[in-house]
This record gives sequence, C-alpha cells and structure tokens, in this order.
Amino acid sequence: MRCLLALVVALWGWAAAAEGLRLEGELVQGGLVRGVVPPGSEVWFAGRRLRADPDGGFLIGFDRDEPGARELIVRHPDGSETVRQLSIAARDYVVERIDGLPPGQVSPSAEDLVRIEAEARLIAAARQRDSAAPGVAAAFVWPVTGRISGVFGSQRILNGEPRRPHRGVDVAAPSGRPVGAMADGVVSLAVPAMYFIGATVMIDHGHGLHSVYAHLSAIDVAVGQAVQRGATIGRIGATGRATGPHLHWGVFWFERALDPALLVGPMPRR
Repeated sequence: MRCLLALVVALWGWAAAAEGLRLEGELVQGGLVRGVVPPGSEVWFAGRRLRADPDGGFLIGFDRDEPGARELIVRHPDGSETVRQLSIAARDYVVERIDGLPPGQVSPSAEDLVRIEAEARLIAAARQRDSAAPGVAAAFVWPVTGRISGVFGSQRILNGEPRRPHRGVDVAAPSGRPVGAMADGVVSLAVPAMYFIGATVMIDHGHGLHSVYAHLSAIDVAVGQAVQRGATIGRIGATGRATGPHLHWGVFWFERALDPALLVGPMPRR
C-alpha cells in the first residue's frame, strides 16, 4: 500500500510539474505533503489560503478523517489558474470497546468540564498560528525512543460512548528521559498541568505545522523560546490522565490531526 501511494505521488508530481506545481508526500489520511509553486503564486486548499515561502514552498496536511477528494487551487503570477482534485486515501483504524467502567472514569464532572473546555480553547488558539518559521524545511525526527504504546487514529468506546480518536503516537519510556523537538521551531505553549494531558509543550514549526508533547514530568523551555531539532524540551512523565510514563506526541496542521509516524519513518534503535 505504501509503495503504491509513493508511486501515485511520484506520477502526480511529474504530471503537475509541467504546470508549475509539484507535490511530495503521501496523499493519505493523516499525511503531510510539501508543495512547490512558482514564486509569487497564491495557493488555496479546502477554502484556506496557504502561506507560500519566497521560493514557493507550502504545506498541506490531511486529517484523520479527511474526505476522499479535496480541491487545490494555484493562482499563478501571470493570472492563470491551476485546479487539481486531490484523492486522499482512506485508512482503517483500531476500535476498542470497553464496558462496565465506573461513570466517573468516563464522564468528567461539571467543574472539570469547564477546565477542559478552557484548555481546549488554549490549544486551539495555538494551533491557528501561521508563522514563517523555517522548521518545516528539514527532515523530522522522533522526539524520544521507546516502545510504541499507542497509535494514531485508534478509538475507544467506553460504556457505549465513543471517545475522541487518538490524535497522536504514544511512546512508553522511563520517567525522566529527555524529550526532543521533532524540528526547529518556536515554543507556543508550555503548561505544567492540563486535565487530560498533564504537563504539555507545543512548538510552532511554521506554515501551520505544530507539534505537541504531553504527559511530561518536567518542562525545560518557555513560551517564545526558539528551539532546534532534537533539543530537549521536557522529560518523560505520567502527568494528567496517564496510566504510566510515556510521551503523547501529536502533530497538527492547523486544526487537522496528522499521523506523526508518517513523518519520521521507523523508530530508531536506542
């Protein structure tokens, strides 16, 4: 499947190059695509005008449940327009049903809901940043090595109630192990205690791409701080609603949740 997708993307890039449009990446739910257009072009995707750097580079991310067809529009400096329909490959996700749990473990109290909603607004606001930071130019890296204990897109149904799908990758590792930034960027959020995800750091990598590092035992950076790829931003922990020490690593393109594992390849050996 992965090879077929790579072939489709390669053929697509070859055909589009003649019209001044090149795409590199997987056209799949949870995937990220880097694009290039002639400098000075305007790029629109799903109704959103995208940031293009001076060389014409831009990003597109696909959500966990991205529809199968999306429209990409390029308005070139000479006034011409290229319109392409992107076919986004669907994925199958793991669904787990757990019944018989105490209600308190499934539904937060009214007081907790107020806190949860406030924290959700904080994260949503950070995800809307659209900076020109250069962190998207280089390859991404795993923030920590360890056993993968949770995969992107999985979902639990607790006492018959569907929970929000897992929007990241969990990596189990000893408490205190350093966690590094997946790419260059600027810290946009550093909160020591959030209801669900505990101590959390967010990094803005530019062009609407953001990474999230949650359940940390310590935070080693501050909001506004520039960080380089691989630099320590915190430590593995089990804060928030966690059953053991691990990192929850999420990647977002604005409000769309991406699969971090698609961005970095196999887990390196420690």
